[in-house]
Amino acid sequence: MPLKKFGPNDIFHNQLKTYPSVQFDIYQGNIYYQNVSRLPGSFVPNTPNAPTGYVSLYEMNVDRPTGQLIYPFITKNGSLSNFRTISTNAFMADFQFGATLTGSYPLTASISREFFQLGVTGSARAHVGALENTLNYYKPLSPAYAFGDKGTIPINLISIPSIFYGDSIKKGTVDLQFYISGTLIGRLQDIGQNGELIETVGTLADPSSQVAGVVLYNEGFILLSGSWMLDDETPRNFLGDPTDLEFPSWLYFGVGANDGIDGTIPYVNYRLTFSGSNTIPTVTMMAHADKGEFNYSNNPTFLEAGQMSESLAATAGVFVDTSYTIKNTVESPYVDPTASFEKITYISKIGIYDEDKNLIGVATVATPVKKTLDRNLTFKLKLDF
Repeated sequence: MPLKKFGPNDIFHNQLKTYPSVQFDIYQGNIYYQNVSRLPGSFVPNTPNAPTGYVSLYEMNVDRPTGQLIYPFITKNGSLSNFRTISTNAFMADFQFGATLTGSYPLTASISREFFQLGVTGSARAHVGALENTLNYYKPLSPAYAFGDKGTIPINLISIPSIFYGDSIKKGTVDLQFYISGTLIGRLQDIGQNGELIETVGTLADPSSQVAGVVLYNEGFILLSGSWMLDDETPRNFLGDPTDLEFPSWLYFGVGANDGIDGTIPYVNYRLTFSGSNTIPTVTMMAHADKGEFNYSNNPTFLEAGQMSESLAATAGVFVDTSYTIKNTVESPYVDPTASFEKITYISKIGIYDEDKNLIGVATVATPVKKTLDRNLTFKLKLDF
């Protein structure tokens, strides 16, 4: 089958913008992602081979026993290929040529929380200090971004890996909900789409009231500093110290989310929702089958049944096809005689080749498409990267 080149107007590059919705629920020290609870497997406590609330990169080792896990590996050779987790010095000094370097799957990620108490500064607050320049950069959006006293006051820092949102978190979609005994006692939303997290349900329900924190859309961080009480009925163990009980506030949102605190606080649960913003490059290709093209097939079913596969005879140094007969598939209202012969094929797959004629992709149609000599066909192929 001859190859056909794409024309100058047959390939289009575009971008697709998607906004995936994300929901995290935190309860009794457990995180639940997209409202999915534990799915016991035959060999692991949770089928994805990761804790609840986590996503697994490539979804490798799903329900595999410990001794049969898939893992990445590289053999040290002249190409000097290496894992990013191994430094160049270690690669050169610690491994001989021919040695096998291995990694491990699954690679997982989830949200995490860090709480910094009043007066904790310096290296103990390094993750907050690392955001100082970033926070000050966004001050034109809102004065609440100013780093100011964030280096000393109590701060609740929630980190969201980019695998959950893509390029950035969509403005106006961040929503934090604080529940006790199933009752919503506080809610934060970025209703101004400027990074300010304003309490819309709770003790300060006026949208123009005090800001409880800010969200870094591009970086995936939420910083909460709202210390006012959301409920004054019962103090609880939000600090992991039964001798130090506190009333609910935004400083204690998400307790138990990978923060090293027990988090099994009776009747308390949290919900974090937002939408990501992800740009997906796409390419659209128009594959044309014009009149008179692609009406021959190398498929054996293209021929009449019962013919020999080798039917070339040599006569005076010339090879002549002596017996191949193409099957007539033209529909006729009569059993005999049949309709006049016409070359007809049925296109079921389209191969895409690079400039070196290497097959790099195959598109399969749902139902084979009939191609006659007088018929023009165009197949629209779309590929997301």
